[in-house]
Amino acid sequence: MHTDTKRARIAVAAVFTVHGAVAGSWATRIPWLQDHLALDSAALGLALFFPALGAFVAMPMSGRLVHRYGGRTATRVLLALWCAALALPTLAPGFPWLCAALFLYGAAAGTCDVAMNAQGVVVEQRLGRSVMSGLHGMWSVGALAGAGVGALAAEFAVDARLHHAATALVLLVAGAVVSRGLLDTRPEPGEQPPPRFAVPSRAILAIGVVGFCATFAEGAGRNWAAVYIEDVTGAGAGLAAACFAVFSLAMSVTRLAGDLVVDRLGPVLTVRAGGLLAAAGCVLVAVARTPGPGVAGFVLLGLGVAVTVPLVFAAGGNATPTPGQGVAGIATITYLSGLVAPAVIGWVADVTSLPAAFGLIAAVSLAGVGLAGSLRPRSAVREASVVEPAGR
Repeated sequence: MHTDTKRARIAVAAVFTVHGAVAGSWATRIPWLQDHLALDSAALGLALFFPALGAFVAMPMSGRLVHRYGGRTATRVLLALWCAALALPTLAPGFPWLCAALFLYGAAAGTCDVAMNAQGVVVEQRLGRSVMSGLHGMWSVGALAGAGVGALAAEFAVDARLHHAATALVLLVAGAVVSRGLLDTRPEPGEQPPPRFAVPSRAILAIGVVGFCATFAEGAGRNWAAVYIEDVTGAGAGLAAACFAVFSLAMSVTRLAGDLVVDRLGPVLTVRAGGLLAAAGCVLVAVARTPGPGVAGFVLLGLGVAVTVPLVFAAGGNATPTPGQGVAGIATITYLSGLVAPAVIGWVADVTSLPAAFGLIAAVSLAGVGLAGSLRPRSAVREASVVEPAGR
């Protein structure tokens, strides 16, 4: 069993990497898509609302899917759908089709996110030590790799439709191979299945609000870094795409070392320090008018938000009778942040400016600092178990 668990840790780390590579590939070509469809900041912000909307709608059903089909099968199928969905947005001939494609893209992203994080929680439980930050670090490594290829494609003016179609095919094959080592988690005989549409409990809500703040800031960096560096600081398309790669690198390094940091500082102090760092990065971005300070601000933002989301997912997975149910609840809340953030940032940028929007993100990061006490270790499973789930 121990050998199977170690093999599963490697497999789930590889799944996180593939998932991140899809996200990184998408983010670096957002400026291409904006130019291709002639979208202003408000329209782009509205379009970027739809991936989070698709995820938000689909994720509450994810715990039930994992329970019914088993962790390995659910993760493999959902990962394949997520890889294939990468090719959809750049093929959209107009704004309405783009929104529909991004809705499907988000639904695939969110359900796969729940399944692979539930796998991570089970592996962590069986190993008896923290691994979630490292797994999310591998997601950032994948995002960095995808962003690196995307930066090269942007620099050499490769059509994003060709770039994303080829990348989707490669990652689809890679995902099918690496996911074979996942744990085939099955429900115990007589175990009550999660509700078909799981509403987060009070315990999950308390943890999830912290994730909401961190995801708001992280999503801003992921979706707007390239656009900001190109539009506000006047950088070229290659440097703008590379800014996202540097942002991803900062998150990767921090998450890979995050388990050691959490063991030393504890989750509350780690989240508070990270929130202050993220807020400082947003302020630096907001005042930057040349590429150097802007990129430095995004680096600080990436360092600050990196470990919070893994901590929130780990806490949520341990706060309910089944990891999938808790992870689905946390993911629903954090993706709600992703649901509102692009539209809010796009609206603020359109009414005022992108620098003003990053001032708002700094304030959200500081709110997470004040709420970090909800991650203090406690008997979350017992608290969650007395909350009657909805939908039965």
